[in-house]
Amino acid sequence: MQAIDVHHDFSAQRDQIWDLLQDFGNIERWWPKGQIVNIERVDIEGQGIGMIRHIYNEGFDDAVSEQLISIDPRSYTYTLAIVGKRPAGLTRYQATGTLSQLSEHGSRLSYHSEFQTEPGREQEARAFLSGAYALMFEGLRQATT
Repeated sequence: MQAIDVHHDFSAQRDQIWDLLQDFGNIERWWPKGQIVNIERVDIEGQGIGMIRHIYNEGFDDAVSEQLISIDPRSYTYTLAIVGKRPAGLTRYQATGTLSQLSEHGSRLSYHSEFQTEPGREQEARAFLSGAYALMFEGLRQATT
């Protein structure tokens, strides 16, 4: 099992970022446009805990399907897993995001993920995930400024 721990500090308040993240089925609301990976469409399966957002990205044949495992507005924490056909050699992936208030006008999103890959594809998966985190942070930054 491998892990990645990253965080990003925002000039927005925690509740502003949380408002975007807790709307799990509406990732298009904040995912950055005009980037390397652009969302073509999102199909939703179910609602609440257990729901899956199937994210179809331009230029990719298969959706990235993310399942909401848990969400806790009291602790500003959510957990998701990539399910179904996984990209970049991933065989298992789960991540937890936690928002904390840094100051009156600033917050931090900390992201801890654990993953497994097909043999020999660890670096590919790590690069894919690092790129996705950078896009996530940029989209949230743009959506809150």
